Amino acid sequence: MRTATKTTKTFSLDKSVLADVKRTKGTGSESERVNRLLKFALDLEKRASLYEEAGKFFSSGSNDRKERKAYELASLNSWKRE
Repeated sequence: MRTATKTTKTFSLDKSVLADVKRTKGTGSESERVNRLLKFALDLEKRASLYEEAGKFFSSGSNDRKERKAYELASLNSWKRE
């Protein structure tokens, strides 16, 4: 099991964002809620980037089977590491 290393940072957040965090935090702390939201957003951003990259690759008109297979293999290996 991995233990979390925490570092204190200071960020400026809009009051409306802080109010939403406080309203939706549940039984955990506001910091835990913000961390969960940031991790989710970063994961979403990464997935969107991968989909965009795949879209560009497959729309390039390349019908080369060897290139397509190499891309698929690289994608699978990347997903396995996550």
